[in-house]
Amino acid sequence: MREGSVYKRCTCKDADGRRLGARCPKLRRGGSWNPHHGSWGYQLELPPATAAGPRRQLRRSGFARREEAVTERDHARALLALAGTDPWVRTEIANLLAATRPGQRLPDRDTVARRVAAGIPASTTLTVGQHLTEWIDKLGKLAETTDRGYRGHIRLYLVPHLGQVPLQSLRDTHIVAMYTAIRRRDQQILAARASPDPAVRASVKGARTMGAATRQRLLATLRKALNDAVRDKLIDRNPAAIIELDSGERPKPRIWTPRAIQHWQRTGQRPSPVMVWLPEHAGQFLDYTETHDIAVYAMFTLILHRGLRRGEACGLRDFDVDILPDPPDDLRLDCGTMTIAQQITTVGYRPITKKVKSRAGDRIIPLGPATVTVLRDYLRMRERWRQVSGSAWPETGLFFVRPDGQPWHPQPSPTGSSTLSESPAFRPSGCTTCATVPPPTYATAARTSKKFRKPSVTPASP
Repeated sequence: MREGSVYKRCTCKDADGRRLGARCPKLRRGGSWNPHHGSWGYQLELPPATAAGPRRQLRRSGFARREEAVTERDHARALLALAGTDPWVRTEIANLLAATRPGQRLPDRDTVARRVAAGIPASTTLTVGQHLTEWIDKLGKLAETTDRGYRGHIRLYLVPHLGQVPLQSLRDTHIVAMYTAIRRRDQQILAARASPDPAVRASVKGARTMGAATRQRLLATLRKALNDAVRDKLIDRNPAAIIELDSGERPKPRIWTPRAIQHWQRTGQRPSPVMVWLPEHAGQFLDYTETHDIAVYAMFTLILHRGLRRGEACGLRDFDVDILPDPPDDLRLDCGTMTIAQQITTVGYRPITKKVKSRAGDRIIPLGPATVTVLRDYLRMRERWRQVSGSAWPETGLFFVRPDGQPWHPQPSPTGSSTLSESPAFRPSGCTTCATVPPPTYATAARTSKKFRKPSVTPASP
């Protein structure tokens, strides 16, 4: 019967222990149904799962009133009617009804209607975890850092918190619950770090809290994956699109003024996470570098004079620097140019060489006389290194190299191996441009360096 039927039955048994069902005499009282005995149910014919498959019926019971059973039966019929004359969609909706467990509510008609109108399968067993795994594997070629970031977000956060949720059932409340759990874990880590018990502190050794910027990147990964699910007609909307988080903007830089230095020396607290040196601080730093670690002096001079990132300085090639190492006496060349097109960055700790990230980063920078002089001195020193190394000298094509000719690694070393950050001059700074940490407190700090007495005033100087 395509329209379905409504019935009433109970669980009473006869003398042989068999259920009476609809035959129980207590179901009736006079000429009407007994409202205090039995429960109502309905059954509805469903299309078979395959053309040659057995017949299927949707049977639901346990309703206290007949009207409740009729209402749900009509709801199921309305869902099937959404398919119109399309047998495939009708079968999908029937599968959705058949998969509904006893006690669960039938699917919402408006939700199924949106899926049908958008061409999205009415029923699917795909979970969020399965979708994320398939999504990342078929994204195609990504930058290594992007791929590593996506996979880390999926493995560490998205799958543990959302992996078991059916993709079509994912709601913004699930995502909010994930971030609540992450914040709760961050609080536990911070509390454990402050504990006087060494065992408690050791239990969170290596554990990292999630900052606002990382939370934004995690949400961006989820939004991208769900946007692609909408495009592929797996879901009709992206629940991550309406999630709002605290801003992940970088803190505003502040200057190391004398008062700020006094505050830091007295309390050990920086006025801001990002602090910028004054010219005299940069000069003191270069004085120290020239005395204690001449191998990186030219690199740090260029970084401070022209604002390069560490990765850009490490990736600078010989043909990117346009100066003559030893110009003839009759040819006076005090200036030059430098092209920034390549950088050495890291994936994890593994260095990789790639182009700069943006068109704005691909730039040509003028070099003033002071900078050119330092770079020429460095090239003469590098030539002496090469002569000492002989045939063991590697031809990397890089402008800045270690005394053995090998490239500099741009990141701090977790194992103590030789890297740029192992330089004695680098360790007090430890930042992208050597200008965001407390000012140098070297022996030379008592005087003002000639290298940075005042800011440069022309594009080609120093």
